[in-house]
Amino acid sequence: MSFFTDVSTEMIYPLLPVFLASVLGANASFIGAIEGVAETTASLLKLVSGWWSDKVGSRKRLVVIGYGIASIVRPFTATARSATQVLFIRLTDRIGKGIRTSPRDALLADSAPATARGRSFGFHAAADNAGAVVGPLLAFLFLKLQGVGSFESSRHLLPHDERALRNVFWLSAVPALIAMVVLIIVVRDVPKRDAGEKEAATSVTDIGGRLTKRFWAYLVVILLFTLGNSTDAFLLLRANQLGVPIALAPILWALLNFVKSATGTYGGGLSDTLGRKPLIVAGWLLYSAVYFAFGWATAAWQAWVLFAVYGIFYGATEGTEKALVADIVPQTRRGSAFGWYNLAIGLGALPASLIFGAIWDRLGAPSAFVFGATLALMAALLMVFVAPSPVRESK
Repeated sequence: MSFFTDVSTEMIYPLLPVFLASVLGANASFIGAIEGVAETTASLLKLVSGWWSDKVGSRKRLVVIGYGIASIVRPFTATARSATQVLFIRLTDRIGKGIRTSPRDALLADSAPATARGRSFGFHAAADNAGAVVGPLLAFLFLKLQGVGSFESSRHLLPHDERALRNVFWLSAVPALIAMVVLIIVVRDVPKRDAGEKEAATSVTDIGGRLTKRFWAYLVVILLFTLGNSTDAFLLLRANQLGVPIALAPILWALLNFVKSATGTYGGGLSDTLGRKPLIVAGWLLYSAVYFAFGWATAAWQAWVLFAVYGIFYGATEGTEKALVADIVPQTRRGSAFGWYNLAIGLGALPASLIFGAIWDRLGAPSAFVFGATLALMAALLMVFVAPSPVRESK
C-alpha cells in the first residue's frame, strides 16, 4: 500500500518545484511556504489522529480515511492555474497524510517484535522509497513519450512541455487507486491480546500523559534538527542551478530514493544490534556534510553524487528514529507518541522551509545550505547527550 502511494506521490513531487517556478511564477520563498504550511498542518493532525487511535483501539479506520483524501485530491494538481491553487491542493493532500501517518506507524509498531523493530520500520521505509523510485521513472517515461527533454532549464519551458507535466499529474491517479484497493482489502488491525490491554487503550484521555522525560528530551533534539531540514524541493532547484536538465529531475529523484530503499532495511536492522543513537548521530553528521557540499558544489555531476550520498542519510535514520519512539513509550501510548514525534517534525518544517527560502532569495543558495548543515551538526552533537533507553513492553 505504501509502495503504490509513493509511486503516485513521487510522479508529481520532483516536477512540482519546476512547475511552480516556471509555469506558475512562484519564487523560492513561496515554494518553501507551500511545503512548510502543508507539512505543519499535517503534523497537527498526526498528533490528534494518533491519540484517537489509542483511545478507540483501532488504527485502520483512520488510515483508510487519510489515504483516501490524499489519493482523491493529489491528481488535481494538473488543473492548477496559480501557485495558490497548488498550495490548497498540497494542503489537502497533507491533511490526508496527517490523519493516516501516526495510526499507521503505531499499527506497524504493534505488528513488529521488539527485537526486530528497527528492521521493520526500515523495511517499511524501503518499500516506501521503492515506490519513490518507480514514480519518478514513470514520470520520466511519460515525459519522454510526449517529447519533453529538449530544454535544459526552467527558462526554456515550452507550452507543449507544460501540457506534458499536467498529463503526468493526472496519470498519478492510477497507482493511488491501486494503493486504496490494497489498503481496504488486505491491511488489517492487529487484534488486542487481552481485555486488559483494550481497557487501557480506551481509557486514554490525556493526549500527553504517560510519556516519559526521555521521550520529551528526544523530541527537543528532533525539533532542532528539523529546523535545518528544509524541504527537499530545494535540492532539486539547486541541482537545476548546477546544470541538471529539468527532464532528468525525475531520474535524479529516483536515484535518491533507490539509495534510500536499498539502505533502509539494513540501516534499521543495524540499529537493532548497534543501538538507535549511533545510527541517528552518524546519519545527521552525514546530512550536515552533504548540505555543506551542496552549498559549494559547482558542477552537475556533483549534484548526482550528493543526491546518492544523501540517500544513505535516510537509510540510516528514517526507520531508526521511529523505532526509537516505539522503544521508549508504553504500547498503549504509541499512537500519541508518534503523533507528538510527527508534530515536532511538522512544527520545525514550516520555519525551516521559510528560513531556508528567505536566505536563498537574499544571500544565495550556498548560505542557505550552510545554515541547514550547521543546525544538523548542532543536533548531532546534542544527540550524543540524549540517551533514551527502552521501556519494558506493556502486557
